[in-house]
Amino acid sequence: MLRSLIPGALALTALLAAGPALAQDTAEAAETVTRVADETGFILNTFLFLFAGVLVMWMAAGFSMLESGLVRTKNTATICLKNVTLYALGGIMYYLVGYNLMYVDVTGWIGSLSLFYNPSSAELALLDGDESMLAAVLEGGYTIMSDWFFQMVFVATAASIVSGAVAERVKLGPFLVFVILLTGFLYPIQGSWTWGAGWLDAMGFSDYAGSTIVHSAGGWAALTGAIIIGARKGKYGPDGKVNPIPGANLPLATLGTLILWMGWFGFNGASALAMDSAAVMVEMSLVFANTNLAAAGGVVTAVVLTTLIYKKVDLTMALNGALAGLVSITAGPDVGNPLLAIIIGAVGGLIVVVTVPLLDRFKIDDVVGAVPVHLFAGIWGTLAVAIFGDADFFVQIIGILAIGGFMAVTSSIAWLAIKAVMGLRVSEEEEALGLDRSELGLEAYPEFAQGARSL
Repeated sequence: MLRSLIPGALALTALLAAGPALAQDTAEAAETVTRVADETGFILNTFLFLFAGVLVMWMAAGFSMLESGLVRTKNTATICLKNVTLYALGGIMYYLVGYNLMYVDVTGWIGSLSLFYNPSSAELALLDGDESMLAAVLEGGYTIMSDWFFQMVFVATAASIVSGAVAERVKLGPFLVFVILLTGFLYPIQGSWTWGAGWLDAMGFSDYAGSTIVHSAGGWAALTGAIIIGARKGKYGPDGKVNPIPGANLPLATLGTLILWMGWFGFNGASALAMDSAAVMVEMSLVFANTNLAAAGGVVTAVVLTTLIYKKVDLTMALNGALAGLVSITAGPDVGNPLLAIIIGAVGGLIVVVTVPLLDRFKIDDVVGAVPVHLFAGIWGTLAVAIFGDADFFVQIIGILAIGGFMAVTSSIAWLAIKAVMGLRVSEEEEALGLDRSELGLEAYPEFAQGARSL
């Protein structure tokens, strides 16, 4: 009997003796599992910002093609150069000062007026092989520069909105000076009020991906520029008659719209700001679906309305209807019922059809329809968050008015200052010749131009 108990007793003794070691091993295993889970989430979140940032950067190509298709051939190369250069300047200015103004040490109204935004010392040490810095790096949830990159492509979008509205008569140099001011200072300051956890965020202002913070902000800059620079020569007759100036390449404009539509999935989708849990992936999937449906609602509404009003379908209205639907849903793409997304986008399409001729009535020459699409639809989308979501209507109005007032006043000051120092628009002779030849000394379609001159 005793002999039979000896093995069990020895086993129990061994187990008790090994208890602390087993407990330590279990704790280390749990810590390893936690670290691996944190690192996986870190990798996924960082990848989201980088990949979605590339999609939003691709929207620069969309703006370039859309605007190139809606201007005349004699201004095409200038439009392309403006869009490439504004993207480059926007990135540099956002690195130099813009990101810090928008996100670093925001006091309520403005962030840090400091230079440069660089990786953390912990990230650089990890990059040099110091594994002890891994835990400190993982605490951020994503890499510092992936966040900078994703935020930077948004500011470039705001600047692109301005480009199309003032096309075909603004000088290249003064326009780029305005881009520097917009991307380095104006956009980041108002953006800090909400996304930088400033005073509007404290009030509860809601703008998921930027119907107001990005699109209306750019729309106000475009509207003030179009008014101060004035209309293109011949656009409006002395009797108030509107003389249409058709774009040169509607297939190109259509391509640009579809590129923008595609890029918007990064714009709205990655604004979930993570992809490290099942819940956030459900949200992101809903955002993707709603973004697509809102654009579709905008297209269909524009097609139906132009058919009813003009007895013919207007392709440019359909294209802007898609963009207006996208802008409209941007403030609240996480709305729980996709049917509401269609309605929100449809109202955006309605806004475009109504307000494009309204601008002409006031002799405001917006070449590509940027103001109706981005400003007016952006305001609607921001209000829709209160109508169909849980945002406070009064707070949404405060945010719209505050950002609108700030952008209208500061943009006007910037345009007028540049006008006084450098001048804003080309001469009548240069405008008639085309900005490609007068500003760049080249032509986008030299064979066609030479053939026309030889006739």
